[in-house]
Amino acid sequence: MERPGAGAGDAALARQVGAALKAQGMTLVTAESCTGGGVAQAVTRISGSSDWFDRGFVTYSNASKEEMLGVSPETLEQHGAVSEATVREMAQGALQYSSAQIALSVSGIAGPTGGTPEKPVGMVWFAWATNHDVQAVRHQLSGDRDAIRAKSVQIALQGVINMLNGMTKIA
Repeated sequence: MERPGAGAGDAALARQVGAALKAQGMTLVTAESCTGGGVAQAVTRISGSSDWFDRGFVTYSNASKEEMLGVSPETLEQHGAVSEATVREMAQGALQYSSAQIALSVSGIAGPTGGTPEKPVGMVWFAWATNHDVQAVRHQLSGDRDAIRAKSVQIALQGVINMLNGMTKIA
């Protein structure tokens, strides 16, 4: 049985991400919480990914989000780790602490515990950032922990493709 983040669909998406990044002359950085490095694993399974993948941050705890990505303690206190504000700051921090030109971040509640009425299991926030733009979106995913994490990897990768498809080549 394949592990989450390591499926055939992820490989195809990761290859598309790589091709799109190479066409733009860009590199990717990831900032992951609930996926635990699953996005970075998916992209580094692709031979040649060192040409377009800079690094990945796995920031599972709030302290690591603050220390490694510069997420503000006030943001975490006011909005929580699973929020639009936090994933925006995670993506921006990943850009700041890397040499990449595009970042993706993900934070969510994969379950089966940890959910609340306001933030149920399956709520996942994503952000994609360049130096000029940050886009964030929330998804409410279903399934068990592995399914939520695997779907989150796919959404994160597809978001990179979508963001890059809207860009013109950077000289």
